Amino acid sequence: MNDSNSTVSASAITADNVSKHFGPVSPVRRVSFKVEQGEFVTLLGPSGSGKSTLLGLLAGFEQTSEGTVSLLGRNLNGLHEDQLALMRRESVGFIFQAFHLIPTLSALENVAFPLYPVKMENELRHRQAQTLLEQMGLGDRVAHLPSRLSGGERQRVAIARALVNKPSILFCDEPTGNLDSTTGKEILDLLIKLNTEQGLTLFMVTHDQEIAQLSNRSLYMQDGEVKQS
Repeated sequence: MNDSNSTVSASAITADNVSKHFGPVSPVRRVSFKVEQGEFVTLLGPSGSGKSTLLGLLAGFEQTSEGTVSLLGRNLNGLHEDQLALMRRESVGFIFQAFHLIPTLSALENVAFPLYPVKMENELRHRQAQTLLEQMGLGDRVAHLPSRLSGGERQRVAIARALVNKPSILFCDEPTGNLDSTTGKEILDLLIKLNTEQGLTLFMVTHDQEIAQLSNRSLYMQDGEVKQS
């Protein structure tokens, strides 16, 4: 178990009595916990337990119905969409199970895409994307469209895209779910390396108990509620 960041005290993520209602349905109910900066925390639970809804609330994609979510000490409640977008761009990266790459853009263009709202020279934008792709072992794939990349390569592109704005927190939604076991282990090793060597906070939804055992601690979600371990 990774305990290299146990001395870190500032909270990266704080959920305080968070609930989400969609009419009579409440997929998230009275959830409270903290994740410290530099921690690797996994969220487990059966399908339909509310994990994806909670992840969207923590990342600022959805507003809470009750309670508060704070990232790096900043309360997300009441922020306008443009403020939330700026916060996500500056502080948060997100990796999806289905990659969500833009099919008509090259690997380089996909990674550079989040930088387009940022005022910088296009050459610098592409240089940052190129550097990240090389770090992901994809220096010879920068011009390839997603359709010409393997599943593992697409996920590496997605990780590079999530890191291009140098976030403090990385939210991962089943990042190895669409990969074979060998490729999935390579991706997981890469994420753990980012956590241990760069202090990147990892919050990962997973069904995999083996992944959970590699994290600092696990949260378990069932029927919209979270238990800590």
